[in-house]
Amino acid sequence: MENAEHFFKRLKGKKVAFIGVGVTNSDCIRMFARKGISTAVLDKKSREAMGSLGDELEALGVKLVLGEDHLASLGDYDVIYRAPGVYYNKPELAAARKAGRALTSEMETFFRLCPCPVYAVTGSDGKTTTTTLIAEMLSAAGRAVHKGGNIGRALLPVVEKITPEDRAAVELSSFQLISMRQSPDVAVVTNVAPNHLDVHGTMEEYIDAKENLLRHQDGFSRAVLNYDNEITRGMEGLVRGELLWFSRLAPVEQGAFLDGDGMLKMAWRGTVTPVLHRDEIKIPGDHNVENYLAAIAAVWGEVPPQVMRQVARSFGGVEHRLELVREAGGVRWYNDSIGTSPTRTMAGLRCFSQKIILIAGGYDKKIPFEPLAPMLVEKVKLLILMGAAAPKIYAALTACPSFREGAPRVLWAKSMEEAVALARENAVDGDVVSLSPACASFDLYRNFEERGEHFKRIVAEME
Repeated sequence: MENAEHFFKRLKGKKVAFIGVGVTNSDCIRMFARKGISTAVLDKKSREAMGSLGDELEALGVKLVLGEDHLASLGDYDVIYRAPGVYYNKPELAAARKAGRALTSEMETFFRLCPCPVYAVTGSDGKTTTTTLIAEMLSAAGRAVHKGGNIGRALLPVVEKITPEDRAAVELSSFQLISMRQSPDVAVVTNVAPNHLDVHGTMEEYIDAKENLLRHQDGFSRAVLNYDNEITRGMEGLVRGELLWFSRLAPVEQGAFLDGDGMLKMAWRGTVTPVLHRDEIKIPGDHNVENYLAAIAAVWGEVPPQVMRQVARSFGGVEHRLELVREAGGVRWYNDSIGTSPTRTMAGLRCFSQKIILIAGGYDKKIPFEPLAPMLVEKVKLLILMGAAAPKIYAALTACPSFREGAPRVLWAKSMEEAVALARENAVDGDVVSLSPACASFDLYRNFEERGEHFKRIVAEME
């Protein structure tokens, strides 16, 4: 681990470029500029689109390289920071690496400099809730916790304030992990299913990126893997330290599991300890039982079981994840905008004991929708489709052997406003309406949070 002060001093003689000015990079750019490091921003946005942020950065002495050719000058910089959404294997970035430029990211540098133990979580589904649970448990046990990564807060700008007694809880996406050459003290892989294939191109590259969370651990580390997921179970051979499993379906010799009596238990070094009952978990769904099992295994030995129970009884969940927006006219409206893949939407649908009205569709990530189709038949009474991927979802549904015309009914919407209006027109007392798109949001929104906020505003303003 390198000293942060020494690292930033070394950078003062370098020219540093940040590709993209999203949530992750913006605070880092400000920090680098204030430290007197020669800093540039490379972004395809126009100067007009940069707006007041552009004014602020220029006032700090940051050079702005904007427009469609923003990557043409990559060779002018010694160190290049890419935002998570900038694909590591883009030809321009590959050329810069070949030319000897240092290509890195905020999280890679944070891992290099962080003085405290790091708990890191990845997976196709459940990683945000699991990361948050780990942070909540550690905090309730008295630790100062720094939560960030893919959850939206950059941690590099605060790394100099972190002490060895603190803890870091970070969520990492495949886009962040693809270039990682360091691994955390505790690594959790919640599950792996097809996702982001529009960027990665192959499932092999996607899995390989996820495996980087484990690949660089040592004998003093801990890995927590989902025993119920075939792909994560196959990662066992990469584990160099302590391996703990978690399973909702069967007991495990080492790790956390759901027993037949509804208790979440921890098997560790020959002792099985009851931790909490699934009915104590405030947030609904089998997938959240799995998230708790993963978190319990991750913090075992550092957080007492009674603290875990306290968190389970009080934690109300993360925004945009089966979030109850309101109940109006006997109809419950849920925001599950985090449903950016078929498996996420399936997990949300399993939480309801009745057939629901589902709003789905969005940006096409090249993920197959066929696995979702039987669940739509089983759990949905009215399917409202919108966005670029809507025809693919409809094709998968109608090709499903269990599909019958009108079960579910299908309606089409051109906007979120129209989708909500259609749901309202067709909902009756006792119905549930859920926005759980099974798709990313990039055809209409910047991210799933913006999509969820728009849905909530429309629902809240209904008379």
